[in-house]
Amino acid sequence: MATYAELLSASENETLRNKVRVACVIAAEVVRTEAGTVTNHANRLIWAKSVYISPDSVTQRMLWAVLAQNAAATLAQIVGATDSTVQTAVNNAIDVFAQPG
Repeated sequence: MATYAELLSASENETLRNKVRVACVIAAEVVRTEAGTVTNHANRLIWAKSVYISPDSVTQRMLWAVLAQNAAATLAQIVGATDSTVQTAVNNAIDVFAQPG
């Protein structure tokens, strides 16, 4: 389990940050093409648009959600996470950020 100090260190890892940035863009594209009947779709579209407008600011917020979901892992596992692991964590957190106001 990563310590809080290690999680803070991971938040500054450029490789992990880049993976989260790309995962956000991939997730935004999935949201853009999802059915309008998906729960919270309108807010998810707003979130997707914010990704395309400013991926860096969305990445910074999403990074913390990814870290929190993986806090039980070691620092090495977190910073060495596979693309799939990062994508799953981003996908799991979209609705946290896709809320009005």
